Amino acid sequence: MQRTATTAVLALAAIAATLSASAAKLNGAAPLKDLQPFGTTDKDHKHQAYDLSFDAEGHSYTCRTDPKKSIDATEFVVGSQINYQIDKNKATIKTRQDKKLECKIVRVEKSPAP
Repeated sequence: MQRTATTAVLALAAIAATLSASAAKLNGAAPLKDLQPFGTTDKDHKHQAYDLSFDAEGHSYTCRTDPKKSIDATEFVVGSQINYQIDKNKATIKTRQDKKLECKIVRVEKSPAP
């Protein structure tokens, strides 16, 4: 009985440690790899959506802007340095000129080993 209770407590502690580690936000800086238009505009989507790609923490991320919000694509120059903050499936991208956008992570892949 004592051993079962100890095992249960250790299992719960391990699960809690895993959840808190995975809930942490990723912050950092990286060059913007790509910026591509996504979809088309129509009556319901008045603004152009974009897919932005960048590398972070050994992964390559692609995030998509909201087609209901307008952004100026010329403010996000491919190859320029961006600051990112990733929280679960959402990201915030900020340029050095303090231009900021929010996007949804739509693809994550492991970066190839150097």
